[in-house]
Amino acid sequence: MSVRPIVMLGDPRLRLKGRPVDSFGKYLHELLDDLAHTMRDAPGVGLAAPQLGEAMQACVIEVESRLYELVNPRIVRATGDDRDLEGCLSIPGYVAYVTRRERVWVVAQDRHGKKFKVAGIGLLGRALQHELDHLDGKLYIDYLESMDELLAVGAGNEDDAEIREATSALA
Repeated sequence: MSVRPIVMLGDPRLRLKGRPVDSFGKYLHELLDDLAHTMRDAPGVGLAAPQLGEAMQACVIEVESRLYELVNPRIVRATGDDRDLEGCLSIPGYVAYVTRRERVWVVAQDRHGKKFKVAGIGLLGRALQHELDHLDGKLYIDYLESMDELLAVGAGNEDDAEIREATSALA
């Protein structure tokens, strides 16, 4: 397990769609371990394989000390709307208000290929949608009407502490 460099905005690998995973062996296990280690080191709430330059359908999310390893995930149901601040480890120093679904249900496979379901609301729901977007080459800034909606974090704004607390840097 190692900390790997996170792919930043502008790198074309960030926009690649992840390929479905069909081999659940050592390579995938090492990737999931690296994703978790890199996410925690950043620190962030989630990290997707394309953010490490790997075009694969795999990501990790850690909310309330619970680590979710999601392979070949897909949203099967979503309800409501929720608008909140969101950030990304691939776009450091910025956040923006993004409207996402309030609650989502996801079906995925674990590192051994076993299928499972997870329902998310609040930060977990937002993180699930954010990371699954990464697996399709989509970023949270794609939901903005203008890049002027980005808020700089650490630029001496009065709201910096509130922004940092609210976002926890997704991924």
